[in-house]
Amino acid sequence: MDEKQPSYPTHYGRLRWRPVDIALGAALGVTCGVFFWGFNFAYAALSPLLRAILPGIASLLHGFWYFSGPLALIIIRKPGAALYVNLVGSCTEMLFGNNYSFGFVFASALIQALFSELPFLLSRYRRFNLFLCVTSGGLTALEYGLYALFFQFQGVALLSPRGIIHMICEIISGICIAGIMSWYLYTALAKTGALDRFASGRERRGEA
Repeated sequence: MDEKQPSYPTHYGRLRWRPVDIALGAALGVTCGVFFWGFNFAYAALSPLLRAILPGIASLLHGFWYFSGPLALIIIRKPGAALYVNLVGSCTEMLFGNNYSFGFVFASALIQALFSELPFLLSRYRRFNLFLCVTSGGLTALEYGLYALFFQFQGVALLSPRGIIHMICEIISGICIAGIMSWYLYTALAKTGALDRFASGRERRGEA
C-alpha cells in the first residue's frame, strides 16, 4: 500500500515567497525609493506654498511617501510584502541622500508597513481588492498622521485647528493616493502583461 505524502492547503502554498517574488519586491522597492527621493524635492518646494494657504493642508501630499505598502501588497500578495518593499525603498532613498535622519526614515517605513499589512492580515491574505487597498492606505495615513503630529509637528495639538486639518488631509491622502491610486496603478501595470507570472497579474488579465 502506497504511503500518501503529506499535503498542505493550496492557500498556504500561495503565501510562500518565491525567488521571482523577491526579485519583483526588490525592483518595486528600488523604483519607489527613487520616487521618494525625487518627491522630497517636490514636497520641499510645494509645502511652504500650501502652508501659506492653510496650515496643515500640505498633508494632502503625504500619501506619496507611503503608497508603496498597499501597492506592494496588492501586487505581490505575500505576507510581509509591504515591509520588504518599504525597507528596500528606504535603503535606496538613503543611498541617494535626503534631509531626513536615518532613524526617522527607517522607523517610518517599518511602522507604515505594519499598518499597510493589517487589513490583508485580517483577511488572512485571501482577498485583494479595491476596498482592502483603500483600507490599507487609510490605516497607513492614520498612523503616519499621528506619527508626524507627535514627532515632527512639535507644539501642534491634535485637537487644534492645524492638527484637525492635518489629520483630515492625511486620511484623504491615504485613501486617494495610497489606496485608490495604488489600485489603479496596479491594474494598469497588470494590463500590460508585466505581471503575468504572478497571481495578481493573471487575475486582472482574466477579467480583461
